[in-house]
Amino acid sequence: SAVDRRLAVGLLQQNPSWIVQGVADGAAAMGIAIQTPPDVVVTDLQMPDMDGLALLAALRRDRPDVPVILMTAAGSEELAIQALRQGAASYVPKRSLASELLPTVRRVLTAVSEERSQQSLRSRLVSRRETYRLEADLGLHTSLSRHLRHLVGDAWRLDKTCQLRIGTAIEEALLNAYYHGSLEMDSNLKDSDQSEFYAVAERRSQETPYRERTVTVDVELTPEEFVLTVRDEGPGFDPSTLPDPLEMENRERPCGRGVMLMRSFMDDVAYNARGNEVTLRKRRA
Repeated sequence: SAVDRRLAVGLLQQNPSWIVQGVADGAAAMGIAIQTPPDVVVTDLQMPDMDGLALLAALRRDRPDVPVILMTAAGSEELAIQALRQGAASYVPKRSLASELLPTVRRVLTAVSEERSQQSLRSRLVSRRETYRLEADLGLHTSLSRHLRHLVGDAWRLDKTCQLRIGTAIEEALLNAYYHGSLEMDSNLKDSDQSEFYAVAERRSQETPYRERTVTVDVELTPEEFVLTVRDEGPGFDPSTLPDPLEMENRERPCGRGVMLMRSFMDDVAYNARGNEVTLRKRRA
């Protein structure tokens, strides 16, 4: 709607370094993207003439290097899942636009910018195995997720959108291990008060026993398959109690959103019985 468009444009214009252009529908957006490709497209699912899914399909066909972020309203969860599977880079529920739109766009833009480096060497990779042990340092987790996204993307010669999708799944796995494993943060707090959630997490990262815990990351990459295993030293959880991200009431919950992104972007996501280890598999298309 025009109201949602004005809200999104206003939020994005809070960053003075971004040039933001709002248009009324998908057809107009596609016309601009063909003439002058943007760094990222933020689109509503519901639009006249060409809706968000049609715009996504057109961009994937004609401008596959342009990532697409969806704005989703309550009741459009099935369409959001479909869009993620068709190539969307991420999505933001409309009820969370004020808090989540800028960080999501910033992460996508950062990822797009960083993709321009170190591609030549990694594109010649035949096979690789790596193991990392990360302290309770958020920056290490996010840096490793970007490194692995570049590693897979360049080795497999993926376009930017495919790299971002794999990178999103990797980041979700690492951040889940950091917040919910090492720091034992409760998803219910994130549901109710995100500011308090991150404030408590920051304090715990400096406190015993949380700061002594590490996250172990095993990586195996071949020309055919990427396997990521993330293991934390937290108490774990019963994987059978994990909210089903396909259930409507769970799709906009932070924990449900993370699981849905991992399962949408990877071929297999499996937890161990203790719940402190997750293995993600992606086969090369």
